[in-house]
Amino acid sequence: MSILNISGTSFGSLSPNAIQALSTGAKLGGFAHNTGEGSFSNYHQHGGGDTIWQISTGYFGCRTKDGEFDSAAYKRRAKLPQVKMIEIKLSQGAKPGHGGMLLGSKVTLEIAETRGVAPFEDVVSPHSHSAFSTPNELLEFADKLRVLSGGKPVGIKLCIGHPWEFVSVVKAMVETGTVLDFITVDGSEGGTGAAPVEFTDHIGSPLRDSVVFVDNALKGAGLRDRVKVGASGKIVSAYDIARICALGADWCNMARPFMFSLGCIQAKDCASGHCPTGIATMDPKRYRALDIKSRASRVYNFQKNTRFALKELLEATGITHPNQLTRRHIVRRLSGSQIKLADQIYPKVEPGALIRGEEVEDPRLASYWNRVNGSSFSPITSDTTSRITT
Repeated sequence: MSILNISGTSFGSLSPNAIQALSTGAKLGGFAHNTGEGSFSNYHQHGGGDTIWQISTGYFGCRTKDGEFDSAAYKRRAKLPQVKMIEIKLSQGAKPGHGGMLLGSKVTLEIAETRGVAPFEDVVSPHSHSAFSTPNELLEFADKLRVLSGGKPVGIKLCIGHPWEFVSVVKAMVETGTVLDFITVDGSEGGTGAAPVEFTDHIGSPLRDSVVFVDNALKGAGLRDRVKVGASGKIVSAYDIARICALGADWCNMARPFMFSLGCIQAKDCASGHCPTGIATMDPKRYRALDIKSRASRVYNFQKNTRFALKELLEATGITHPNQLTRRHIVRRLSGSQIKLADQIYPKVEPGALIRGEEVEDPRLASYWNRVNGSSFSPITSDTTSRITT
């Protein structure tokens, strides 16, 4: 992993040339490329970059004909040397709680084979996973993926919604001893030209609040030293990276800026297949204009120069690595006469405080830690076994 990597970009949503250029750029720069939910394709493989294989609700690339998880198909791909980590996508910031859709006109024979679906038919990702329905089952599924892959790191990606759902996952890790290797936090600022505008604009928790919450929950549960935290969601500059690492992230993922480096002009015509730049289309007449070698060089240069800018920021701060950033490094002006450190704005939680039963400042953890367990994503409403239904 680098401090800056390419966020989920699916083959099918993006053209063969775009995927190969991103993966090639990742290889040139020694950083990682997330497949998105469209599976690990030949074009990721041709590019040669270190790859994070994302497993979503459609189980593309590892599904049976009826859409269930296929262990044998997963094992074949997950053991490929180029696949370095496995990411279970629970939700994404651009459309939390909403399954993706790939129009039938974009589902070519090649995409159908890569994803394990019928060609030229609309591909709709279910809104939830069929392989698990409780936090304990999620951890069992993650452990199964880890074993089948030969021990590769397995984590989850989510946009924080109901806080008790994430707290129940953390509580399940404590109770079972089965721990995720990483958590990718996607903020509600995340975008895609193929998401419903209402979801993009109004659903989900913003990235900064989410990273603080996830960091606090893991610290309070005594798991922060075992679980890495990635962050994505409208991160576009070196300062954005520094700020989000100071709030609790270990690394960042970007999609939008890397799309710009490919030549995206934000035509917002991603779903139609008529992308004028050849990036979000499966039309060979359109994507042949995207030269893989030159665009891969731009991807590499953007990542390299952004890291250089980050290095200069850290030097100005007097530190030598992003993991030395803390909330005391970030200052926010709240009004014309009031300035506070992020450390004074956001709630703090001492390591292991939740395990020891101590009071914590974060109201979401204080409210739900003793009302959740690994048997359900919903909290207990009282001392009885009844639960909130959402």
